[in-house]
Amino acid sequence: MQDFLEITKAEYIDGYRLRLYFNTGEVRIADLESSLVGEVFVPLRNLDMFKRFKVKFATVTWENEADLAPEYLYDISVAA
Repeated sequence: MQDFLEITKAEYIDGYRLRLYFNTGEVRIADLESSLVGEVFVPLRNLDMFKRFKVKFATVTWENEADLAPEYLYDISVAA
């Protein structure tokens, strides 16, 4: 068992959905549309900005330094 849940890779699917690869070997799909709440996430409602994510520090991050915990992403995602 892994000590910490980490995202190792992420791919854009469509809308606000990402395919997430976890260090557990699982691949899951997360729809983040309803998660973009709060001041730091408002710019991500623009799909062009949303698509410019990176995997950094074991999770998905954006250029405005917004991020979501890998545990949260796991909890809201479904098996791919």
